[in-house]
Amino acid sequence: MGDPKHYGRISVHQALGGGSVADVLLWKKWRGGVVVLVSATTLWFLFERAGYNFLSFVANVQLLLVVILFFWAKSASLLNRPLPPLPDLEIPEDCVVKAADALQVWVNYALSIAHDIAIGRNFKLFLQVSVGLWAISYIGSLFNFLTLIYIGVLLSLSVPLLYDKYQDHIYDKLFMVHRILQTLYRKIDDSILRKIPLPSNKEKKTQ
Repeated sequence: MGDPKHYGRISVHQALGGGSVADVLLWKKWRGGVVVLVSATTLWFLFERAGYNFLSFVANVQLLLVVILFFWAKSASLLNRPLPPLPDLEIPEDCVVKAADALQVWVNYALSIAHDIAIGRNFKLFLQVSVGLWAISYIGSLFNFLTLIYIGVLLSLSVPLLYDKYQDHIYDKLFMVHRILQTLYRKIDDSILRKIPLPSNKEKKTQ
C-alpha cells in the first residue's frame, strides 16, 4: 500500500453495482432510502421493543393480503371491475443463476482462505481471520441477530455516502493504520521466529 495521494478517487456508485441499489445507498434516490430506513426502523421497533412475534407478524400480514385480494376479486366479478393486478409470482431463472454464482464465489473464497491457513500456514492471514472472528463474536454477544441486521441497514445507508464524500481523509487515516499494523506484525513475526530453535553449525557438519 503506497501513499494514498497516488490513488485516484474510486467511484462508489460503480463499486456498488451502479444500479438502483447503489442509488438508494448513496441517497441519489432519497425516497427509496427513506422507505428502507423507515421500514427497517418500524420492523426493529415491533420485534425488539414492542415484543411482537415474527411468525405472528408474517402470518397476519399474509392473512390481511389474502382477505383483501379475495374480497377485491369477488367485488370485481360482481361489479364487472378488473381483477387485482397481481404480478407474475415466479422467480426468474436468471436471478437464481446469479445468486448461485455469487454464492459460489464467496464459498470458494472462504475455502481458499481455509486452505492458505491450514496447508499454506499463512500466519498473517491466520492472525487477520482470528481477529475478525473474535470481533464478530464479541459484537454478537452485545446485540441479538435482529439488532445486528438493523445496525447493518443503518451502516449501509450511511457508510457508502460518507466514504464517497470523504475518500481523501479516509485514505490518509487508513494509510497511517496500515503502517502501524505492518510494524506490529513485523515485531510479532520476529518474536516468533526468535523462539524457533535453529540448528547450529556443528550439527550441520556432523550431519
